[in-house]
Amino acid sequence: MHSTTGRSIISPEVLPYEIGNALIAMKRKGRLNDREILRAFDLSQRIAVRLVSVNIRDAIKIALRFNIYAYDAYYLQCCLENKLPFISLDHRMCDIAESLEIKVVK
Repeated sequence: MHSTTGRSIISPEVLPYEIGNALIAMKRKGRLNDREILRAFDLSQRIAVRLVSVNIRDAIKIALRFNIYAYDAYYLQCCLENKLPFISLDHRMCDIAESLEIKVVK
């Protein structure tokens, strides 16, 4: 297991929107109430993440090649453009990252 202590986290600019979307999905499934959602979002905004733009056209090419959502491809494109490793719990996305020669942190 690798440590992220002392390292920077960089993400595509869509991250806060995705967090909001995921929290609303949890509300619809009855897992969180309104207060918990707002608290979780506020806490997520305290995590030091540098948001960066990515080449959307190149990300769409990745999405088409691997039949994944464009939003998922933005994270892979972010890694490619910034020469960064990829971190995810999604095994398929990790496999795709490796096929793109992106180092995967496990």
